[in-house]
Amino acid sequence: MDGLSYFALAILFFVVLVLAYGMIAIHDIPYHIAKARNHPHQDAIHAGGWVSLFTLHAIWPFLWLWAYSYHPEHGYAGKPRDSAGKAAPDMAPTTPATAALEKRIAELEAELKQSKAPKSE
Repeated sequence: MDGLSYFALAILFFVVLVLAYGMIAIHDIPYHIAKARNHPHQDAIHAGGWVSLFTLHAIWPFLWLWAYSYHPEHGYAGKPRDSAGKAAPDMAPTTPATAALEKRIAELEAELKQSKAPKSE
């Protein structure tokens, strides 16, 4: 074997090692995402990453989605939480029809309070 054959063999080993390291490093990405987002199932996602390594990353996309499905402040619902920990109502923009209905409801509630108030003679 001449020097060029040894060089080609060294490149072949280097490429195989880089690919093997790459496969191992890629499997851990969902765990790092879960860790950064303070996911309550970090350990399960990490174990799933190792399982996906042995199944040629068949479940890896699902682990990625699972890691991203949890938000550090909003939990799984993705909605902001109030101080009591409950999800805040949706803040959809108000349409004129909705505003008219809300005004009518307020009027009816005011009339109801007036009718139930004790009458002074």
